[in-house]
Amino acid sequence: MNTLTEQNQGASNYEYVIARIRSRQASLFDDDDYRKLVRMGTAEIARFMEETEYESEMNALGSRYSGVDLVEYALNRNLAKHFDDLLEWCDGRLYDLVARYLRKFDAWNVKTILRGLYSGADREEIEDDLIRAGEFSDRELEQLLAAEEIAEVVDVLSNTMFEEELTAALEDYEDTGTLVALENAADRAFYETLLAGLPTNVESDSATGLYLEFLRGEVDFRNLRNALRIARSGADIDPSEYFIDGGRLFDAEEMNQLVGSLDQLVEHIRESTYGEDLDDALDDLADADALIEFEHALDAALLEYADRLSNRYPLSVCPVLSYILAKEREVDNIRAIARGREAGLEPDAIEQELVIL
Repeated sequence: MNTLTEQNQGASNYEYVIARIRSRQASLFDDDDYRKLVRMGTAEIARFMEETEYESEMNALGSRYSGVDLVEYALNRNLAKHFDDLLEWCDGRLYDLVARYLRKFDAWNVKTILRGLYSGADREEIEDDLIRAGEFSDRELEQLLAAEEIAEVVDVLSNTMFEEELTAALEDYEDTGTLVALENAADRAFYETLLAGLPTNVESDSATGLYLEFLRGEVDFRNLRNALRIARSGADIDPSEYFIDGGRLFDAEEMNQLVGSLDQLVEHIRESTYGEDLDDALDDLADADALIEFEHALDAALLEYADRLSNRYPLSVCPVLSYILAKEREVDNIRAIARGREAGLEPDAIEQELVIL
């Protein structure tokens, strides 16, 4: 991947890229499509997708796979294709900003491999869930897939942005036998590396300033998700171990204080810049079973936050980031529907797993 200083000499081509994105956005599934899909079987979902912009992937893979496997492979291949196209369109600073952000899929793949090993999944099952849209080469992913133990994965990731955080978290994993510390370490390595490489003394409406505003919002929502999980768990966990620097909602000390009281944490969120967006979800959080719905509300609020930035700054990096999130949401929703139908879940139960705006 190129750094900001390596490829920012040329001019950014915002008008061209955003025009291409607008065209792609028009083909994204909408909420009505999801409501149709949850009432279909996996074979019907596959046929439905053959009549959409997933047609080429479904046709290319249809001779080798069927049902939910076909849907999964098509989704992952299509997502990688779209983001490869996006990078090919971008020039100058815009390329740098987008390429850096897409490294989030390296974190996704690290967590996917760790979870697969932890659960005893075979290599093929793990590989099915990889999204080849980050910086890792096929060779690097093959090395990770070849690992037979979690400690070996951490060793393979030496000399990457994940090395320090995962090495420190490995001891916690070995002490507790749970993956939470390692998963959070992967996310923290991504966000903190991403933010650490950016200047902070920039104008708020500059390309880098808008990029920072969006990233800080995403970090806030990640910290908020972790804080709520800790507050609800009742476990003896040090919240600072799960804190990611770079947001604005609270610092590590505030997080430590607030997770001890769900009421105080909710009030802190209500008084923040995100309070209006999450007002209804915060009301629902009083229900003991509402945490998953609240997490989906966080995802939806982040999408809407990105959309607001896009509307405010239509010729900036914001519409590009908004598109990336929207495409991720589409893939995640279709995957959840296909897996839910394969497992025999009722439509209402599957809809609870979706991010609906």
